[in-house]
Amino acid sequence: MQKITAIIPTFNEELHIKEALESVLWCDEIIVVDSFSTDRTLEIVKSFPQVTLLQHEYEHSAAQKNWTIPQANHPWIFLLDADERPTPELVREIKSILTNGTSLSGFWIFRRNHFMGKRIDYSGWQSDKVIRLFKRDECKYQNKHVHAEIESTGKIGTLREKLIHYTYKDVTSYLKKADRYTTWGAMDRYHKFEKKGRRIGLPYLVLRPLGRFVRHYVWRLGFLDGTHGFVVSALAAYNVFIRAVKIWRLQNGEKIVDPFKK
Repeated sequence: MQKITAIIPTFNEELHIKEALESVLWCDEIIVVDSFSTDRTLEIVKSFPQVTLLQHEYEHSAAQKNWTIPQANHPWIFLLDADERPTPELVREIKSILTNGTSLSGFWIFRRNHFMGKRIDYSGWQSDKVIRLFKRDECKYQNKHVHAEIESTGKIGTLREKLIHYTYKDVTSYLKKADRYTTWGAMDRYHKFEKKGRRIGLPYLVLRPLGRFVRHYVWRLGFLDGTHGFVVSALAAYNVFIRAVKIWRLQNGEKIVDPFKK
């Protein structure tokens, strides 16, 4: 069986990191790459003697992962966010691939998302998938602040089993993360629009958020998730609106600081 390294990026993940580490103890090597946490994350990680702890200054998620991947000792990488858990069925499927071999460079894994205590089956999240299992020497992340995905020299397949993803437990944690992601998203789009000479105004600020809400709540069946589905859809629209406002302000000369570096 080919060997595999689990990589878990962290920053102040004391609520999740213990269970995340326990969920990958089947891997041959475990690396935690930490962005200088200030809570109990490091204390918990150090209680696992088989875990290699690295610390690296955070630029953005893709850069952090790309810095860590080459340091893995084994040819396969299983990359896990601290709020994700592989099911036993997914672990068995991965072990089967490592045992039998494959010509593929990596695999998409669908996620089963939970939001504020409820499993979300619709609301645009039913097709949520990420590349989390891949060959170290054939894959790397796109150089983007948000929604960066794997770029590969080979073909990517899809696994049958799913990751469990515990997204947000409360409004405070959601809004804190939303500030970060809308800033990063605005920065990416600001530079993209700048190259094209494009400026945004009222139509963009109004229609983009509205379109996002309709997409999640109506077309992606968010109403079937009840109140949680409405909240997920409304917050998705909120994110698009705040991101648009930040792009608009950047285009008007306002300096917006990366909240991760405050």
